[in-house]
Amino acid sequence: MFSLRRTSQRPGPARPEDEKLPPHLLTLYGLQHILTMYAGVVTPPLIIGGAIGLTTAELGILVSAALLVSGLATVLQTLGVWRFGAQLPVVIGISFVPVSAMTAIAEESGLAVVFGAAMASGVFGLLLIPFMAGLRRFFPPVVTGSVITVIGLSLLPVAAGWITEGADGGSPPLGDLGLAAVTLVIVLVLARLLPGAASKLAVLGGLVLGTVIAGTAGRVDFSEVGEGPVFSLGQPFYFGLPEFHIAAIVTMCIVMVVILAEGIADILAVGEIVETEVDSRRLANGLRADVSAAVFGPVLNSFPGSTFSQNVGLIALTRIKSRYVVAVGGLILITLGLFPILGRIVATIPMPVLGGAGLVLFGSVAAAGVRTLAKVDFDNNLNLVIVAVALGFGVIPIAAPEFYEGLPEWLAMIMHSGIVGGFVAALVLNLLFNVLGRASSGGDGAGAPADGSPGLAQEDTVRE
Repeated sequence: MFSLRRTSQRPGPARPEDEKLPPHLLTLYGLQHILTMYAGVVTPPLIIGGAIGLTTAELGILVSAALLVSGLATVLQTLGVWRFGAQLPVVIGISFVPVSAMTAIAEESGLAVVFGAAMASGVFGLLLIPFMAGLRRFFPPVVTGSVITVIGLSLLPVAAGWITEGADGGSPPLGDLGLAAVTLVIVLVLARLLPGAASKLAVLGGLVLGTVIAGTAGRVDFSEVGEGPVFSLGQPFYFGLPEFHIAAIVTMCIVMVVILAEGIADILAVGEIVETEVDSRRLANGLRADVSAAVFGPVLNSFPGSTFSQNVGLIALTRIKSRYVVAVGGLILITLGLFPILGRIVATIPMPVLGGAGLVLFGSVAAAGVRTLAKVDFDNNLNLVIVAVALGFGVIPIAAPEFYEGLPEWLAMIMHSGIVGGFVAALVLNLLFNVLGRASSGGDGAGAPADGSPGLAQEDTVRE
């Protein structure tokens, strides 16, 4: 029986994210990350494949490919190869952002056109990254804190959706609410009572025990576990060689801008929570790892990826900052992709159980944003206005999902993401009030902003 207590007395690593834990802890913490985000990875291919009428076997190919590509991209992000990978505990999964666009393209022209447009948008993203990462100099705590808070607020409806899944738009059944509540209580009790490192496994314990309780109530369906292959290497270009149509490419390039914006927000959020420096060069490396899924994913029958915000909440909650934990999680994803039967076992976790744990995880992201905002000076400046407007733009798509439908389709697609709306609002207002406004009022526009963060003259630039 192994112990969860670390006994090493060696000095800690220079960077928090470089901490190396015992193998059993790496595995358990990594598994916790994957159980948290598994549903998010497999949902986009199921939506797209279901919309165009793929067979069960073909859907299985898309799901296995999504897991495999997500695992490869996550390992690349956490360990880093040359200029690819921020070497941060960041999970990459299949992005929800382009699902509606890819579904429309697939229904009209087929998956081959979707994959061609995705690859082209990936190349476009790689060319755009130096410019996007150069915006790092405009992200003092008033901006990063606002964006992190918006990320958490945007994720909370996802947890609620997991709880209400199958409610047909009405109130969730009492059993679903009960499962979610029991899971939430288990997570809280384990976090409070378990000693030391074991308390970091509260979410994993909640998911396992919540599933066991659901099983005793007949709420876990194992009927599909034995269907389909046990092991599969996959088949590159199973749905045909990519086809490149201009209209589809333009659409996916617009989507890629949104993916990059959300990637910036998530990577900076992880940096804040881990308490490590994320300069422009490191941010660019992280964005390249994000975009890599769009470039090589279609070869393996998968779609563009992005950083997964729900895992940011897990880091905020557990305070486990090691990137090697997430790297092991990436290896678990790869294993799930190669052994589809394991993925089918994980898929038996009831959605209300995931929702109960998600309330804690996603709320932790918003709490981390509030903690970052605590560093901001709100006296004799307009920082309060920046935060207020950023939160407003972030919440609009949550409170009124159809709010932007009157805009042009490409602009509505961008603004429909509350994370992007809050990101743009905070960025622009900080530029107007704390940079250009300071310069026009006689101050040094390149000096320290009103919130006390490093000024532009002190920031780095992207080094190619």
